[in-house]
Amino acid sequence: MKLEICNYSGYKIYPGHGKRVCKIDGKVHIYLNSKCQRSADMRRNPRRVTWTVYYRRKHKKGAAEQETKKRTRRTVKFQRAITGVTWNEILAKRNQQPEFRKAQRQDAINAAKQAKKVKAQQKKVTQPSALKTGKPVKKPEKVQKNVPKAGPKKGTQR
Repeated sequence: MKLEICNYSGYKIYPGHGKRVCKIDGKVHIYLNSKCQRSADMRRNPRRVTWTVYYRRKHKKGAAEQETKKRTRRTVKFQRAITGVTWNEILAKRNQQPEFRKAQRQDAINAAKQAKKVKAQQKKVTQPSALKTGKPVKKPEKVQKNVPKAGPKKGTQR
């Protein structure tokens, strides 16, 4: 017993039922009943007609009855390097003793302070050289902008 499927509704057609229609392009359409055939002839979209199987599939109706087993994806841990630092360097930093890291941090702070001191001393050395030439250092004056005097606003009162 061969079951056919309706071209419009998607329902099963048992032997002795349904209607076969040969179109002019040679395709054979099989319809469950005249309701399906007339809807197809009117070019109704079966995905928008609520009683068709295609509508129910599209809008996920009756999916609870089937209850397909959902596969849960396992999260895979993957260790990646950060830009500029390799994974081995990250592991090495993680495995360092806290005392060693504190000492490294303190050395870096001291180096930064030393560099700041050197920069300040160089700045002091360059300033007196300008005074020794005998020319006084002028500060740039602020230029005033020509701003029109604020008068009464026009058109605010009636």
